[in-house]
This record gives sequence, C-alpha cells and structure tokens, in this order.
Amino acid sequence: MNIPASLRRRVAVEAVGTAALVAVVVGSGIQATELSQDIGVQLLANALATALGLGVLIALLSPVSGAHFNPIVSLAAWWNGRAGGDGPAGREVAAYTLAQVGGAIGGAVLADAMFAQPLVRWSTHERYAGHLWLAEAVATAGLIVVIFGLVRTGQGRLAPVAVACYLGAAYWFTSSTSFANPAVTIGRAFTDTFAGIAPASIGPFVVAQFLGGAVGLGLVTILFGRPVHTGLRSGNADASRHDTASAGEAAPEFTVAGR
Repeated sequence: MNIPASLRRRVAVEAVGTAALVAVVVGSGIQATELSQDIGVQLLANALATALGLGVLIALLSPVSGAHFNPIVSLAAWWNGRAGGDGPAGREVAAYTLAQVGGAIGGAVLADAMFAQPLVRWSTHERYAGHLWLAEAVATAGLIVVIFGLVRTGQGRLAPVAVACYLGAAYWFTSSTSFANPAVTIGRAFTDTFAGIAPASIGPFVVAQFLGGAVGLGLVTILFGRPVHTGLRSGNADASRHDTASAGEAAPEFTVAGR
C-alpha cells in the first residue's frame, strides 16, 4: 500500500509521542516507589511527572499529528469531522491506533530498561471493580469534553496546559487514577511496577473508556453545539493541524459555532 509521506510522519509522531508518554508514566512511578514508601507521595510524584510530560509532548508534537496519543481522541476527531472532512480519515485513525498501541508498549519497555527492571513482565496489579470502570468512563468523558470543548470555543492553543492539568487532577479525583486511554492501558500491562495493570483488567477498562468517550462527545454537543466544518481534510502535513490532540491530546482547529 502506498502511504503518503505526511501520513508516515504523523504516524511516527503518534508512536514516539505515545511511547514517551508511557515512559513518563511508568518511569516516574518506578522512581516514586524507590524514593518514598508513602503511597500519597508516590501518587503525587507520578501525577506531577505525567502532567508536566504530557503538556510538553502536546506543545511539541501537536503541529505535526495533533498529538492525540489516544485511540479514543483519534476516533472522536474522525467522528466530529466525518461530514465535512475536517478530521482524520478512517485509515488514518486505524494507522494512528496501531502506532499508539505499539508506542505505548515500547514506552513501558523503555521505562523498565531505564530502571533495570525486567523488560517485559506482566503486571500483577489487579484493577477489576465496578467503581474503577465508572471512574474510567468519567475520566475519559471529561477528557473528551476538555479537548473538544476547547476546540468549539476557539481556544485550542490552551490544550497543552488544559489537558495536562485535567489529567493531573484526574489522577486524584478518580478511583482508577484516570488511565482514560486504551493504548496507554495496554502498554501499562507490560510492566509489573507502580503504574501497571494486570492483563485481565484491561478489557473492562477499555470498554469503560470507549463508553466514556461516547458520553463525552454527547456532552460536547449539548454544551457547545455542533461544529461548522471547513471542508478541509487532514491528509497532508499542513492539514494535519486540523486534527485533535489528547493524551492523553492539542485539539483540532475546526471552524465551529462556539469552539
């Protein structure tokens, strides 16, 4: 299949960006447990490092791919832009998703390597309970509202700070510590450290995340109205700026009634 150079570049950015994000999440979790025995301090260190790292990654990489780093954000960008061609095409979403999952796994392995952990060891951290699934749905819905709410109100430039702050806060106000990202969830199963999740816990988490994403899209429409499409498709390097970022995440620059 002939893949345009611009798409290859964006896919590479999504893979590297997601890998870097998971390396920050996992690596900071390992460092936190080595430096403190207090679980509160460990979570605080993990949350701060993740929020700061995510903000930098979004600011740096969103001009190329939109810095989604999250299959739900990519899918939501496609859904919002499907009528007017503003968002990524279906094959771009598929390519992004594969890159994000592969990058997340690579990021977990890299973090383990940096701390002399086994490169791949399945997590034994069970996260299997109804309240955790509810928390994941809430966290993901909120993430989608933040990203696309900024888009609808013309404040996409605030995405690096706003998304990072939201996910940093969600570490604390959700019982699941806000994975809110299927790719990151899968990647974190490959490390038996502070940030890990047992493979058996992945399925319900991912289902809850997709349900939360759907709820988030509905809330965006209710709160901010429907987008007015520009008719531009993100099929080249310049148009890729019309994609959305997540994390986690910079947002699509649709011309919207609201933003």
